[in-house]
Amino acid sequence: MDQRVQVLPDEDGVRVIVCGGEFDQDSLGLLREAGTAAVEDPGVRRIVLDVTAVAFADSSMLNLMLFLLRSGRLVLAGPVPDRLGRLLDVTAVRALFITADGVEAARSL
Repeated sequence: MDQRVQVLPDEDGVRVIVCGGEFDQDSLGLLREAGTAAVEDPGVRRIVLDVTAVAFADSSMLNLMLFLLRSGRLVLAGPVPDRLGRLLDVTAVRALFITADGVEAARSL
C-alpha cells in the first residue's frame, strides 16, 4: 500500500504531519505514532495534519483524526481530497474539523 508520513520540524509550537496515500487499520501505524507523539508533547500548541495527498481513508483514520481533534489543537491543511471528504460527510463530522487552505494558512490560525 502506497503511503507516506512525514513530520516537519516544529515552528513556534506548531507540528505539521504530512500524510499521503492510503490509510486503513493495517497501514495507520506510522501516522498513529506521529499523532500520538504530537498530542503527548506539551510544547505543541497546534497540530496541523496535511491531508491533501490522502487517496483513501477508512474509519481507522477517521478515529485517529477524532483522537487528534479531542486534543483541541488540530487543524487540517487542505483542500480535503474528495474520498476523505466523502468519509467526513457520510459520518457527519466534517463541520467538527477546522480546515485551512494549505499548510502555511493552517500554521497561522
